Amino acid sequence: MAPLTDSHFDLFGLPPTFVVDRQKLDDAYRTVQAQVHPDRFAAAGDVQRRLAMQWATHANEAYQTLRDPLKRARYMLSLRGVDAENNTAMELAFLMQQMEWRENIEDAAGAKNIGALEALLDELREEERVRFTKLEALIDSRSDRAAGAAVRQLMFIERVAHEIGAQIERLEHV
Repeated sequence: MAPLTDSHFDLFGLPPTFVVDRQKLDDAYRTVQAQVHPDRFAAAGDVQRRLAMQWATHANEAYQTLRDPLKRARYMLSLRGVDAENNTAMELAFLMQQMEWRENIEDAAGAKNIGALEALLDELREEERVRFTKLEALIDSRSDRAAGAAVRQLMFIERVAHEIGAQIERLEHV
């Protein structure tokens, strides 16, 4: 077993690339979990049980990080010393787009127009798909500053999409 300080990629024996083979990740996760699951150490001493719990927790966190593209991108950038979350600088065009999305959400929610909210959610999902494709190229080419900006934009898109989903759910239950 690799040290707890190794990267999530090392833990699962995967190359440190943005695109992850989901089947290999799932298989590697199950293998690691089978080795470190706390139930295997139920009869062991306190130290071994505690270590098993730490390993199982580490494996779960690593798996959750690598299976989610946005978390994986943030993690990869953090390995390179880039803090994509706390830098709030955004392009003016994206700030304007944010305002437009927010106004459209407010208008559709005020009009109780679920169809308009669903259309906006579809638009955001397509925008997200396009941006993830660009993010992949940025990360793999080690354009870390631009990748950090792309991650921040995707984080915003994810929040807005969540808000739209919550609005749709609220309107469906009124």
